[in-house]
Amino acid sequence: MTTDKDPMIPDGKVNPIDTDYQIGQDNIVVKVGPFGLDIHNRVFLISGLTIIAFVLLTLIFHTQAAPLFGTMRGWLTSNLDWFFISAANIFVLLCLGLIVSPLGKVRLGGTEATPDFSYLGWFSMLFAAGMGIGLMFYGVSEPLSHFNSALAGTTVEDGVRTDWAPLAGAAGDALAAERLGMAATIYHWALHPWAIYAILALGLALFSFNKGLPLTIRSVFYPLLGERVWGWPGHIIDILAVFATLFGLATSLGLGASQASAGLNYLFNWPEGVTTQILLVIGITLIALVSVLAGLEAGVKRLSEINMTLAALLLLFVIIVGPTLAILTGFFANLGAYLQHLPALANPIGREDANFSQGWTAFYWAWWISWSPFVGMFIARVSRGRTVREFLISVLLIPSLACVLWMTVFGGTAISQVVQDSYMAAAEAALPLQLFSMLDALPLAGITSFIAIILVVVFFVTSSDSGSLVIDTIAAGGKMNAPTPQRVFWCTFEGLVAIALIMGGGLVALQAMAVSTGFPFTIVLLASCVAVVKGLMSEPRGK
Repeated sequence: MTTDKDPMIPDGKVNPIDTDYQIGQDNIVVKVGPFGLDIHNRVFLISGLTIIAFVLLTLIFHTQAAPLFGTMRGWLTSNLDWFFISAANIFVLLCLGLIVSPLGKVRLGGTEATPDFSYLGWFSMLFAAGMGIGLMFYGVSEPLSHFNSALAGTTVEDGVRTDWAPLAGAAGDALAAERLGMAATIYHWALHPWAIYAILALGLALFSFNKGLPLTIRSVFYPLLGERVWGWPGHIIDILAVFATLFGLATSLGLGASQASAGLNYLFNWPEGVTTQILLVIGITLIALVSVLAGLEAGVKRLSEINMTLAALLLLFVIIVGPTLAILTGFFANLGAYLQHLPALANPIGREDANFSQGWTAFYWAWWISWSPFVGMFIARVSRGRTVREFLISVLLIPSLACVLWMTVFGGTAISQVVQDSYMAAAEAALPLQLFSMLDALPLAGITSFIAIILVVVFFVTSSDSGSLVIDTIAAGGKMNAPTPQRVFWCTFEGLVAIALIMGGGLVALQAMAVSTGFPFTIVLLASCVAVVKGLMSEPRGK
């Protein structure tokens, strides 16, 4: 950072909100020996007790929970796919509109504010925010799945034929199927998800750095609720944010556990199954707790640096030893295919591709939305000093391009193995195993597969640690330096929720809770769009 100045103190002209609310005024402060608590008496207690009850009930009735989660996921995605797709379109259109409008000149932190980080440092952190367990889990499996479906032209779900429109038309054409498959994959990892993050991140930065309100989700809604934002309407918003973040993280942790379990079985013949996944969640949660106790500098920061280095090395290795020319040319061809098919992919009505729009897109948008408080707060904290236009262009494009590159390298390599080498192991493997099957066809497979397992584990740890910090900030009424035992509580229960969902139905249960908590928070995000525009309109603009 370029300065140690308090980021909450603006530089230059701003239009702050005059409120008598003091950060932490509704908190309960308890001190017992060296330990202490500083919690928002309603947000923490309601969300904490609800999470505890959920874990206990799911563990006790895990047999009955599995079909319940399956039914819940199916109903939500089949009936609300249009809602999730429409909402994501609104977020993208709003971001693009703000970029070209005069409101893009508003500077976060005041008219004279300067960026806290250089472009290189800022871009690196935006890139880091885009990396996660999801890219490890779906980097090979999603492009392969869409490629196979596009190549076949149709899919069959529960005996019912569903056309792969708008991805139909590539039956028997491997190159066209690859482009369609990669376009569908990029749709789930590029502009739309990053617009979801950008809207909430922009709101958090604006109302904290310019308006002087606490760095918590409820602050974004002051233009709509006024002083009521500090009462029950605000409590409900923050409680929903806690639920969405925790279950979104638990979904990612469950995916990571299933992939690490598959990798350990593949490399070392460890027994694979629910027991191994639970033991992995317990072990990695313990590592995350050590990271929590070590603090941000010694914990998350150091692990993130290790992770980024390993991810970059693995990426470069696959580019060099894989189909290098096909990867390099495919990057631009895939971007072109994405832009060509984007209108059809983002169409919310009249869809005939239920397997894609409901089984993939609706889940993805709910999952990304459930992560938005976590990633949005991180992006907000590192973006002070940027104009709105600069902020939105960078947050939309830099991580999107990083995700496109990752998917092109890993997914494109796996597809090339099928088409050029007739290597079917990755395509026929279970989803958690497809990454390792793809690496097995390349040199040094044992080493790269082991690095992939380490990446999954460290992504698990950094997500859990950082997520605990964000949830605790919300549950502590916006306090950014709440006592460590509170983060220990949230970190522990992220692991316990993941275990409960693994026992209660595995991948289906994980996806069900991401969709269930993502739905109400989508409504919150849609309302935040209005609040953000109102807040920007009241701010002085730079030149």
